[in-house]
Amino acid sequence: MNDVAVIVATHHRPNELEECLRSLLAQSYPAAEIVVVDDAPGGDLTPAVVARCAAHGPVRYVAGKGAGLAAAHNVGLRHVTSPLIAFTDDDVLADRQWLAHLVTAFGSANDVACVTGRIMPRELITDAQIMLEGYAAFNKGPTTRVFDLDANRPDDALYPLTAGRFGSGANMAFTRSVLQELGGFDPALGAGTRARGGDDLAAFFEVIQRGHRLVYEPQAVVLHRHAEEVASLRRQVYGYGVGATAYLTKCVLDRPALVSMLASRLPSALAHLFAANSPKNARLPSGYPRELVRLERMGMLVGPFAYLASRRQVARRR
Repeated sequence: MNDVAVIVATHHRPNELEECLRSLLAQSYPAAEIVVVDDAPGGDLTPAVVARCAAHGPVRYVAGKGAGLAAAHNVGLRHVTSPLIAFTDDDVLADRQWLAHLVTAFGSANDVACVTGRIMPRELITDAQIMLEGYAAFNKGPTTRVFDLDANRPDDALYPLTAGRFGSGANMAFTRSVLQELGGFDPALGAGTRARGGDDLAAFFEVIQRGHRLVYEPQAVVLHRHAEEVASLRRQVYGYGVGATAYLTKCVLDRPALVSMLASRLPSALAHLFAANSPKNARLPSGYPRELVRLERMGMLVGPFAYLASRRQVARRR
């Protein structure tokens, strides 16, 4: 059992990281390698956590470049050799069977290039945590789903651009070959960039658009620590709005033919965004503040400009 590596990007969260790594070291299906990419290198705390955990398994520390989540994932990719690569965040706990279910799902159909799993809250105590759970819908439900461009295509006019339905970056795995095909993750997207998010969505979209299959496997569970404070929730919701349209901007720039498709489906897109009974809005918890709705929409207006600025920044670095 040496066919899967795990990459964890971290940023100034040593306590959460240690909990995460201990859950990864306790997997029933052991990872061949666990690479921690420090996106805020320079201090002693994160290397010390990795050193403690390395005494119990194949955990390695790699210094990132402080360029955001997608760039950190790309750094990690250069340090692993396994044919399957799983990703999770430093603020989650992985269920003991997490890797086992991810790996099994790759064999559940032909040409499965990506598997996502179920993200459950570690706790739902504060109002902010309850609102985030309803808004973000990390938990995609108890049913295994296969997605592609053929028989497993859902009845959705915006598919596969509505990539949030596939899963989230805190619980995802890819074949090494498809990540090489994609050229890794777009470093102009993701937390820590001006675009704030969308790196996972862009990868999911490309997997489907290139003719591969994506499987959502609900038995592959991680527990996520939701933000406890409303101020953190505000930043998160705004960031999700920015990331959503930044991701769409990338899709259009990379695939100009999408412009005509989006124009023809504009009514569906507007209904998805504004209709009270749309899948996006119907799941919001009772009493969800209008302020948060406005913040998300403000973020969506900013997203295209943020992505263009982030893309220029990446080009200057190169």
